[in-house]
Amino acid sequence: MNEIAIGMIGLAALLALFATGIEIGFGMATIGFIGFAVLRDIPSAMNLLGRDFYEVITNYGYTVFPLFILMGQIGFHAGIAGRLYNAAHKFVGHIPGGLAMATVGGAVGFKAICGSTAATAATFASIAIPEMDRYGYSKTLSTGIVATVGALGCIIPPSVTIIVIGFLTEQSIGQLFLAGIIPGITMAIFFIGVIYGWAKIDPSVAPRAARATWNERVRTLPDLFWVLLVFFVVVGGIMEGYFTPTEAGAVGTFAVIVLTAAKRDLTFRKYGIAITEALRTAGMFLMILVGSAIFGHFIAVSGIPQKAGDWIVSLPLNRYMIMILICFVYELGGSFIDDLAFTILATPIFYPTVLKLGFNPLWFGILIAVVITIGVVIPPIAACVFVVRNVTKVPIGQIYRGVTPFLLSLVLVWALLFIFPGMATWLPSVFYK
Repeated sequence: MNEIAIGMIGLAALLALFATGIEIGFGMATIGFIGFAVLRDIPSAMNLLGRDFYEVITNYGYTVFPLFILMGQIGFHAGIAGRLYNAAHKFVGHIPGGLAMATVGGAVGFKAICGSTAATAATFASIAIPEMDRYGYSKTLSTGIVATVGALGCIIPPSVTIIVIGFLTEQSIGQLFLAGIIPGITMAIFFIGVIYGWAKIDPSVAPRAARATWNERVRTLPDLFWVLLVFFVVVGGIMEGYFTPTEAGAVGTFAVIVLTAAKRDLTFRKYGIAITEALRTAGMFLMILVGSAIFGHFIAVSGIPQKAGDWIVSLPLNRYMIMILICFVYELGGSFIDDLAFTILATPIFYPTVLKLGFNPLWFGILIAVVITIGVVIPPIAACVFVVRNVTKVPIGQIYRGVTPFLLSLVLVWALLFIFPGMATWLPSVFYK
């Protein structure tokens, strides 16, 4: 049996193992170890196992994950999202669908300090949906928009998804953060447009709230100002080279702690919960990275990436058609396992091919991030939908019906990236001349 066949058997075995419910990182490490032992020998596989564990766990660059995750957890438990939602509510709550629009605005603001899709969805499921219930909003609309705004966590910086893609493709995290801003804001604008059109067609799904006075609106601005300040310090510091992404995570986390402590929103109990949840999530990410490193070495020695790249490049298709096929593979793979885990698995295979085809690496990174935003809200493994289902107990079919109109917005942004690549590359080209 040749090496390619063993590699393909390993991929099939990994998908079968995922179906058992095993943790993703452990599954990749197990198959990677066994496959490497078959292709080489057991001592080499043992050496690979120890080396990859050590290199990932001791990698200074990977400390960026727990830091950004902790920053988001502190902001979540200290109630920053609630104040952002209240500010957006005061400004647009009186417009048809205004509370749902406020949810989008609040989520965009919250994304300035939180890189997690699940945390964003859980936060606004707890804050926004009860408020929309109070004003008689349709559950289909309220749960649909909350599940979808969680997907913004994949694209708006500081995004854990973009950080992972940056590490996998060895690109500048700062440039990728910048590249995600315009597509992310475009998504949010499309969401607002869908809400407005839905509310105009059927006013019963989104009754208007009372118009707030300008005095009430102005009083909410400081909450928005401090969050934007943290965002510009973190992202701006990376862009200007004042500190690395890891240092930016530390600076941002410290700033959020100071901000929430000064406003007396952060108690020792909340801080302890935030640290516990951040450690649990960061441990999961690091184990996925360990598993992907081991499995990636197995796939590399099997020769699959090189063969796949040569085969794809040789296809008698336009290079954009090939890229669409690659995106389809990402989406299909994300239907069986977690989208981010599949990205870690697939990117080392497809990235060399993307470079051979002459695509801009920044553009590719953001394109895949948008593909992941679609993946976190479509069945069967729709992380944000499941989070909203667990918080609200609304039937999952109803949530999917609410997600569908917004899903079209995500697909449209994906298509626009093909037509206007500058959506991803323009900002980095301006700031990194």
